[in-house]
Amino acid sequence: MRLIWRKLVRDRSALTGLVIVVLVLLVALFAPHIAPHPEDAFSSDPLQRLQPPGAAHWLGTDSLGRDILSRVILGTRIALGIAVSVVVVAMAIGVPLGLVAGYFSGWRSELVMRVTDVFLAVPQLILALALAQLLRPSIESAMAALTLTYWPFFTRIVYAETQRLRHAVFVEALEGLGAHPARILFRHILPNVASPVIVRATIGMGYAILTAAVLGFLGMGAPPPQPEWGLMVSESREFLPDAWWFATFPGLAIFLVVFAFNLLGDGLRDVVDPRLRRSR
Repeated sequence: MRLIWRKLVRDRSALTGLVIVVLVLLVALFAPHIAPHPEDAFSSDPLQRLQPPGAAHWLGTDSLGRDILSRVILGTRIALGIAVSVVVVAMAIGVPLGLVAGYFSGWRSELVMRVTDVFLAVPQLILALALAQLLRPSIESAMAALTLTYWPFFTRIVYAETQRLRHAVFVEALEGLGAHPARILFRHILPNVASPVIVRATIGMGYAILTAAVLGFLGMGAPPPQPEWGLMVSESREFLPDAWWFATFPGLAIFLVVFAFNLLGDGLRDVVDPRLRRSR
């Protein structure tokens, strides 16, 4: 871990992404205390509608007079909550399936991988939109749709790594000693495939935030008056370009957080992948 940390610190892009991600996490944890007008994030004030950025409202107000800065800060909790939930549940589904499919041969492996291929054959965004359309608009619906589109990526990665380790010396030694397959999979193979899973999970956080924003923009995610970034951009369309601040700052929040997770994910991939380390 010390070696990984030293290499990560030397990578300026990854370090930048890590700093931004940590700051975003802190903002999400203390959002109600950081927001300058948390009471104005949900209640409307017609007298303050579409106020440009100024001393009273640093990022301006929206069409209902709500403080945009407060809504962007409070929206950080929703964005990260969706991302963490989606990635954790997708890992809980995809990683065990990948281990089983990679270790065992026969119909179990074929069934898991053919179902995985079916999900991977459909573009993620289209599949997420189709699944979200079947459910009522809510944060839970968006999370369910995103989870069902992302677990195959974990399955495919873990399957490939498990196949590579299937005939390793330590696995054959454990089998010769009569170790139970579950012990071999979860005590010995899983730690050896954790690195690519962590990288995929980090990148998946950015993907989940971006796709959740798309669902919110199309009215299939969080319902009003939730301070969800995609929904805020959607509500601002009819007031552009005059009220430019209405769409700009939620859009910048989406860009910054997704960009940070991508930088961190790319840096982790370069650090934890031994083949990339040897090539440098």
